[in-house]
Amino acid sequence: MTGTGDAYRQGVVGDGRPAGAGWVVTARGELDQDTLTPLEEALLSAADRYPLVVLDAGAITFGDSSFLNLLLRLHHLTVLRIAAPGEQLRRLFAVTGADTVLSLHASVEDALGA
Repeated sequence: MTGTGDAYRQGVVGDGRPAGAGWVVTARGELDQDTLTPLEEALLSAADRYPLVVLDAGAITFGDSSFLNLLLRLHHLTVLRIAAPGEQLRRLFAVTGADTVLSLHASVEDALGA
């Protein structure tokens, strides 16, 4: 799965890697409707193949409502855990109530062990 081409060259999706029965997708930068497609492709591909998907969100600097919508849709397709969300994402999740639905973890290791 690491060779999904454009999704990894676009800049918002870093490496993907297997982790036990799951897959870790690393994202970075600003995620909005104009930049979200590569991450969406990577996450949906992982959800098709693995029972657990961990989003390493530690390098995401901004996420908008389209990003939040993607996470909520993915939450219904697989076990989704979000690791290391920064302050902006934590505020987004808290203000929208998504923090009561999404599984948030301090680190990738915590998310994998949960």
